[in-house]
Amino acid sequence: MKPFLLLHVCCAPCAIIPLEYFQREYEVTLFYYNPNIHPYKEYIDRLNSVRLLSDGCHIPLVEGPYDDHSFLKTILNHPGEPSRCRDCYWIRFVKLEEMAEQMGIPYVSTTLLYSIYQKHDLIKETAFQYIQKRTFLYRDFRHHFRKGVQIAKERNYYRQTYCGCLFSNYDRYKKKQAR
Repeated sequence: MKPFLLLHVCCAPCAIIPLEYFQREYEVTLFYYNPNIHPYKEYIDRLNSVRLLSDGCHIPLVEGPYDDHSFLKTILNHPGEPSRCRDCYWIRFVKLEEMAEQMGIPYVSTTLLYSIYQKHDLIKETAFQYIQKRTFLYRDFRHHFRKGVQIAKERNYYRQTYCGCLFSNYDRYKKKQAR
């Protein structure tokens, strides 16, 4: 029997490759918890796509609450990078560990490790610092980024153009404006 893994999912496109990999060795349950995503419509679009992935792959999905107010209160104390990113990872990892503990799941990981746009060193540092009662599995999936994008397109998963937070949404428009 395979050991159990609770996999934090930020979005369906980022989950494809990690899910494929982890299913080889673990019984995976997906955990969608992303209070950072703004606006709410973006949150729902991503959640609906994760539901399609879950249903299509016959993988259990646990949906965490949308607690954007707590997220914003925390992040507004450290609005600059990389502090806000560390706080964002921390918020999600704390909830990931809590949920894994409630479910009795010994292993945890995150699909954030797939994205070429995420801060991997900061993810790893934050996870190993704050996830204490579970084993965090770090895997670098970035070398499969193009493959995952292609699969996401084929499956018609919703694909976003920013990490999800209010600040990154602002930054992407600011960059477009500067061109």
